[in-house]
Amino acid sequence: MSEEALTASAVSLALFLGSCVAFTFWRRNDHRTMLSSKEVVLALRKRLFSKSLSLSYENSDPLLIVEGRGCYLIDERGHKYLDTRNNVAHVGHSHPYVVQAIQRQVALLNTNTRYLHPTMTRLANRLVRLLPDPLEVVFFCNSGSEANDLALRLARAYAKGSENTIVIDRAYHGHTLGTLQVSPYKYDHGSEHIQTNPSHYYKVPCPDTYRGIHRDPATAGTMYAKYVQDACQHFQSKGETVRAWIVEGGMSVAGVILPPQEYLSKCAEAVRAAGGLYIADEVQTGLGRLGSCMWAFQHNDSGLIPDIVTLGKPFGNGMPLAAIVTTRKVVSAFEKCGIEYFNTFGGNPVCAAAGVAVLDVLEKENLQQNALELGTYLKQ
Repeated sequence: MSEEALTASAVSLALFLGSCVAFTFWRRNDHRTMLSSKEVVLALRKRLFSKSLSLSYENSDPLLIVEGRGCYLIDERGHKYLDTRNNVAHVGHSHPYVVQAIQRQVALLNTNTRYLHPTMTRLANRLVRLLPDPLEVVFFCNSGSEANDLALRLARAYAKGSENTIVIDRAYHGHTLGTLQVSPYKYDHGSEHIQTNPSHYYKVPCPDTYRGIHRDPATAGTMYAKYVQDACQHFQSKGETVRAWIVEGGMSVAGVILPPQEYLSKCAEAVRAAGGLYIADEVQTGLGRLGSCMWAFQHNDSGLIPDIVTLGKPFGNGMPLAAIVTTRKVVSAFEKCGIEYFNTFGGNPVCAAAGVAVLDVLEKENLQQNALELGTYLKQ
C-alpha cells in the first residue's frame, strides 16, 4: 500500500483506539534538532507533572515525538511510526490545507465569541447540514468533555431538574466532574469518590456481543436493551423521571464495541418514554470514522435521531474545538433557566477555521469512503 493511501486512511486507522495525552517538545530547522534529550525531557516531565498524567510506553521506551505527517509520527531520531493510536488528527497530522487555514486566520484575528464572525456561523451551518432534522441548534466549546458536560446540563433542564442518568459499563465521556459521573471506565478504577450522588446513576451492561452476556446477534439487541428499560422502570417506580441516557454509537474505550441491531432505537424509545433524552456521544466515533455512515448512531439504524449529539477530538484536527447539536425543543427548556451560555474560546475564529478546513478535507478527499474501503480490506 502506498504512503499516500496510508496517509488518507488515518481517519480509519485512528478509529476507536482510546485517548492519549501527548506532550511535544520540539524545535524545527533543516536538521530537525531536538529541544533536549529524551532523558532530560522525561526527567522534567516526572518532576513538573502529576503521576496521574499518563505517559504512553512509560515502562519501556517513551516516545519523544517532534513531528507528524499524514498518518505518521516522527521521533527525534527521524524514525517514523504508523499512528494507529492517536485519535485526534482526523485528516492526518499537519494536513497542509488545515495548517494554511489556521495560519491565515490567526494572522487576522482570534478573539472571543461575543462578536459576529463569519467562520463561526459557516462552521455551524456546515455541521447542521451533516446531521438529520430536527438537530439544528449548535453550541461550540473546547473539548469533548465540555461538550458532554453541557449536554448533561441541557438534559437536566429538559427533565426539570432530574439528574437520573443511565450509563454504560466501561464507558468514558470526559474528565469534568459532571462527565466523570457517567464514566464507569474512570470511577470503577480509582479510590477517589467521584460520584457525588450514586443513586442518580444507573449502570447497565455494555452491549458486547463478543465477550458480553448476550452474544447471539439475532437477540442481543433486545436483550441488552432490556437493561436500559429496567433502569427507566427503576426510576419511574420511585415517581421520578430520567434525565438522560448517554452512549457512544461505537463504544471506544470499552473495546471498540458496536452495539447490536435495534439496541440504540429500543433504548432511546424507553428513555424518552421515561421523560429523558438520548445523548449520542460522537466525540471519538463521528465524522465518518466508521466508513459506513457519518455518525456512529446511524450504524444499525439510519432513521434513528438522537436528542443531542456531541463531538470533539477530531473536529479541529488537534485544535481545541468541540460542539453539541440539539433540537429547538431541548434548547427552549435550557433557555427558560435564564442562565447565559458563554464560552470564551468555544468556536473562536482560529478553531472555527480549522473545523471548516477539516470538513472540507473530509469531503474533498472522500475520507469516509476511504475508511469504509480500508476497513473492509483489513477485515479480510
